[in-house]
Amino acid sequence: MNIKGSVVLVTGANRGLGLEFAKQALARGAAKVYATARDPSKITLAGIVPLRLDVTSAAEAAAVAEQCKDLTLLINNAGIARLGGVVEGDLAPLLREQLETNLFGMLHVSRAFAEILGRNGGGAILNILSILSWVNTPKIGGYGITKAAAWGLTNSLRHELRAQGTQVVSFHAGFIDTDLTKGLDIPKARPEDVVRQSYDAIEAGQEEVMTDEPTRQVKSGLAQGVYLNDVLAG
Repeated sequence: MNIKGSVVLVTGANRGLGLEFAKQALARGAAKVYATARDPSKITLAGIVPLRLDVTSAAEAAAVAEQCKDLTLLINNAGIARLGGVVEGDLAPLLREQLETNLFGMLHVSRAFAEILGRNGGGAILNILSILSWVNTPKIGGYGITKAAAWGLTNSLRHELRAQGTQVVSFHAGFIDTDLTKGLDIPKARPEDVVRQSYDAIEAGQEEVMTDEPTRQVKSGLAQGVYLNDVLAG
């Protein structure tokens, strides 16, 4: 599909990667860009339609879908990350918190818009995943669990929505220079670069986009057991 003339909705668009997706959608000529956040007053980008959405609420997702029946491209960007592994400390509440946004939030919004996309010719869904869908590290072990689950969800959506012509794209990247990774002292990609690659992949009809060489190397190494290693081990 073409971004020019499309109607785009970006979740978690008040900052970071989501804000960059909204900016580049406008720059590429999208006919309309809906930008959502829990507090829409924090969305200040000119030229977009700000909407309130807490993705952890299926009811709010359904209410937003009622306002956006012209949608053709959904970008499931909203996500949170919490530091810590899975053995020490009290993981359960942190894991549940992350699952509510990173997995169930993606599910709620995708379900709310699936039929709308089908009626509008199929359209596309871009799910923001991670290199941590395939490998993990004790530094953010719970987050990696949620991204692996979201990858499984994305594969299910892809197969279920293919018949209605919806292109479901999984986005995998290493660490990106946003608020989400500010506590990690590691090399990070620029949001501008990964967003540009994502839109290029959608327009090329791809079902998967890997935005950096480490992510491509991990994907190619899955059959060799690359996931057996700590991705951040020195």
